[in-house]
Amino acid sequence: MTRQTVRGGAGNIIEPQVGVRPQDNLYLAVNSEWISKAVIPSDRSRISSFDGIDLNVEKKLMADFAAWADGEKEIASVPNLDKAVALYKLARDFDKRNSDAAAPVKPYLLILEQILDFEDFNLKAPDLAKAAVSLPFAFSVDADMKNTKVNVLQFNGPSTFLPDTRSYENEEAAAKLLAIMEKQSAHLLELAGVSKDQAAEYAKDAIKFDKRISKIVKSTEEWASYPDMYNPYSKEEFAAKFSHFKIDHFMQEAIGEFPDKIIVNDPRFLDNFDELVNADTFDELKAWMIVKFINGAASYLSQEFREAAFPFRQALSGQPELASGEKQAYHIANGLFSEVVGAYYGQTYFGADAKADVLDMIHRMLDVYEERLKNNDWLSESTKQKAIVKLKALILKVGYPDKIEEIYNRLQITQANAGGSLYSNMRAAAIVGREYNLEKLHQPVDRTVWLMPGNLVNACYDPQRNDLTFPAAILQAPFYDLKQDRAENFGGIGTVIAHEISHAFDNNGAQFDELGNMVNWWEDADYEEFKKRTQAEIDLFDGIEYGPVTLNGKQIVSENIADQGGLTASVQAAKDEGDDLRKLFENFARVWANKQLEESIKTITAIDVHAPGPERANVQSQCQDDFYEVFDVKPGDGMWLDPEKRVHIW
Repeated sequence: MTRQTVRGGAGNIIEPQVGVRPQDNLYLAVNSEWISKAVIPSDRSRISSFDGIDLNVEKKLMADFAAWADGEKEIASVPNLDKAVALYKLARDFDKRNSDAAAPVKPYLLILEQILDFEDFNLKAPDLAKAAVSLPFAFSVDADMKNTKVNVLQFNGPSTFLPDTRSYENEEAAAKLLAIMEKQSAHLLELAGVSKDQAAEYAKDAIKFDKRISKIVKSTEEWASYPDMYNPYSKEEFAAKFSHFKIDHFMQEAIGEFPDKIIVNDPRFLDNFDELVNADTFDELKAWMIVKFINGAASYLSQEFREAAFPFRQALSGQPELASGEKQAYHIANGLFSEVVGAYYGQTYFGADAKADVLDMIHRMLDVYEERLKNNDWLSESTKQKAIVKLKALILKVGYPDKIEEIYNRLQITQANAGGSLYSNMRAAAIVGREYNLEKLHQPVDRTVWLMPGNLVNACYDPQRNDLTFPAAILQAPFYDLKQDRAENFGGIGTVIAHEISHAFDNNGAQFDELGNMVNWWEDADYEEFKKRTQAEIDLFDGIEYGPVTLNGKQIVSENIADQGGLTASVQAAKDEGDDLRKLFENFARVWANKQLEESIKTITAIDVHAPGPERANVQSQCQDDFYEVFDVKPGDGMWLDPEKRVHIW
């Protein structure tokens, strides 16, 4: 069998096939009927198992918000939920949004337009930062990777208009997308009152500056390595990188101090900062800020602005239609008050019995992982023991947090009768968020903070806190159901749980200890072997053709390592309990069911560190020796992968 045929299985994995055998293509054997019947909603670019759950969550919460806003139902007694409802009412009031038109943004747009020259930009940059206006660089506060008890100031570059720096390599495709962005931006600026000629000039110059950025900042593949983000600079070393921009003035005025230590996430950007931000590039820089501003603000304005800001997003995703105003109102409220809404969702729709059962499964998977580490045949005893220490130190966060983070107490909503608009409230919230983040610089790291709200259909591992988060929303079918066969639960939520555990030992997580500090706890020979196996995982996926794209094995390796470990541990757990492995593998394939527009595939694979779901289902199953026995897979079958090519890590 050739490598491509083995990995591709029975033909095009995106299109359904009637009667395909699991021996030839597990994903299509399980999901072809679903694919043939599934309909992508007109305001989305894909439908998947994850999206199916998300649509149900969205439907329930939209109904709740509408009932609260209309006075048909008393607002639940969750702290700050009343503020979320107040914001929802503002967002839903399109009569007000339409009558306001561009008025809410004009004062901010004028501030940007009145920046006279580079010297003036130097003077005004701190005020722009404090007003949460997008600058061509950013500072934020987060835990120090080498001492996660304390926070540290971090420096970063801007994002590009296109999804990733590699998107610019195909010059013809990039030119088409950027032309849409340029036309859209000029139109939005005209709607905001800028003259036609000036709007066109701003849009054109902004694209020029964006292309400059694309040649400097990191690609998604580079961002996929967490340790490479840790580049500590002293105050003096950092300041020496700025010849034109008045960094001392900015730090004192915008940050409030110039710390002795700054972590630079993208050293290449810092090295090239002078070439990007200077008097010669000022016109382009100013235009870029104006274009960033108007595109970012448009969705909070009138329906006319919403529609005018849609073409570029549509070109990237293929999404046929804008979401309804009602749906947008819910998503705005949910976005700003995510933890609050998630807590309500968890308290209302997540049962105590389900939480207890899921916790039991988590502990079961942790036990299996510990057993597998103890019996590992390629790690030394010293490394095994340190890995087990890290495993036992994992903090579990299941359902939703017990307390709401402090920032939600600070957010305030000003209603229309008091002079507020949707945009003014979102701008005020952004300012509060920035101030709240900077305050953390001299505070200890709060390890109780959740990275995901309870109503998000996802899960995560945080290497700097060494914790696992399983929001309530993902804990339902097909991932999990109390009424579902135990083997099916192992194939669903069991693999998700073990996947997140495996992140503690992927190519990124493996470089952090049980406290979340970036420390080398490996014996040298063990780590060399781990790197070989990591490279095998890279090679396994690199070059796979999925619809219109080719996968980058290095970009997606951390998630693939986690998939490999997750499925292996789940299979082991099911075997130990005597469960039906066929049901496990079938549900593992089922949770990755996906139907997606071609434009969306191109965009998502450019920036996602996960492999496409169908490839996760098939390729990881191909590496499980038990899969071959369960389905009687033989050489010549589409799912056959020669034993020496199967990747085994955890």
